[in-house]
Amino acid sequence: MKTKLLCIIILFSTSLIFSQHRSSTIKLGNFSPEATENGFVIGFESSKYIDQNFDIGWSIDWFHKNYVDQSLVSELNDYYGYFESELNEVRAKTNLHSIPVLFNMKAKFPMSPRVSAYVTGGIGVEALLLFYRNYQHPDEDEFDGAFDFNWRLGMGMAFQLGRHSDVIAELTYHSSAPSWSYEIDDPIVGHKRIFERVFDMSGLMARIGFKFYY
Repeated sequence: MKTKLLCIIILFSTSLIFSQHRSSTIKLGNFSPEATENGFVIGFESSKYIDQNFDIGWSIDWFHKNYVDQSLVSELNDYYGYFESELNEVRAKTNLHSIPVLFNMKAKFPMSPRVSAYVTGGIGVEALLLFYRNYQHPDEDEFDGAFDFNWRLGMGMAFQLGRHSDVIAELTYHSSAPSWSYEIDDPIVGHKRIFERVFDMSGLMARIGFKFYY
């Protein structure tokens, strides 16, 4: 009787573990890209388990920053002279929205019944939505987009809250450098001049999150 009961418990536990074959994670934290100052980043990740300690899935993040592009200021100052440096600060004001989408893989390493370490990596594409100032009319906004491939490597810890939920802490390095051409009418030479703006979005993400199994 005890043997049968033990078998039933093992079978039930096994079926419960593998019935949780998907998960969703919400992540919140800080991102420090090279192109801008650090700021708030939010993300969502969906995963499917290949086995207990390995999963694959996809993720999407959103990072927003209003800032003055100092690299563009320097380029404008070098070309047109520093007598317009104050106006060039206005011209370089940028409202940036970064939206990376990645395919991810994660390997988990249990450390105790309720604590696991993990490593994660991903590759994908990144879209930048850019609202910038018109060169001739700095009070007017214009819109454009920039795109690039990206990749990500990270590590983290997962702490079990309940049967269907974890809290996680994660440190990740993100790499991408979308670029976009900035065209202006050059009054000095009398024709259009093109400035290439490269947005180095590489940097560290430090985030916490909540993971739910279903």
